[in-house]
Amino acid sequence: MNRIPSLVVPAGAGRPPRSVRKLAGAVPATPLVLRPVGVVRSPFVWREEAPRQPTVGETRTAAIVLRPGMQNLLKDVAGFERLWVVFWFHRSRGWKPQIVPPRDRVKRGLYATRAPDRPNPIGLSAVRVVAVFGCRIDIDQHDLLDGTPVLDLKPYIPAYDSFPDARAGWVDALRDPGPDHRRV
Repeated sequence: MNRIPSLVVPAGAGRPPRSVRKLAGAVPATPLVLRPVGVVRSPFVWREEAPRQPTVGETRTAAIVLRPGMQNLLKDVAGFERLWVVFWFHRSRGWKPQIVPPRDRVKRGLYATRAPDRPNPIGLSAVRVVAVFGCRIDIDQHDLLDGTPVLDLKPYIPAYDSFPDARAGWVDALRDPGPDHRRV
């Protein structure tokens, strides 16, 4: 099996190998076209109202409303307790390569965080399914804002999607986390 070489070059390693430089130049420049499959109707209108993670804070019910005619895509969804929601951070404010995450005091590389402001403002949340009616899914344990465009839905399958013993990088080292600086 061919492995794609890593694009991360250790400090002081000099110029990356030619195979890595060639791979980095292979990123397509053509735009991608995405069409939302639905929209979130949520009690959270502003970023500051939503919990920083779907299972942190008070749970509030919301709904994902799909475009008309998409009800057949939801067949059998009611049998799942959770869904992955792939969405567009429609209130993103641009991005920075490093940020200080909530509860931390250190700048971290953006890709080592779950910050909503990203080069491509695509989000992912595992939400709890409450009920399914036609083109509507009632959900809770979410962090989604009202009007959030939904790009895709996928079933959460614990046997495949849960890795409870996985390391969590710098988050594992938070012994004395600071306050959520968004709320200060």
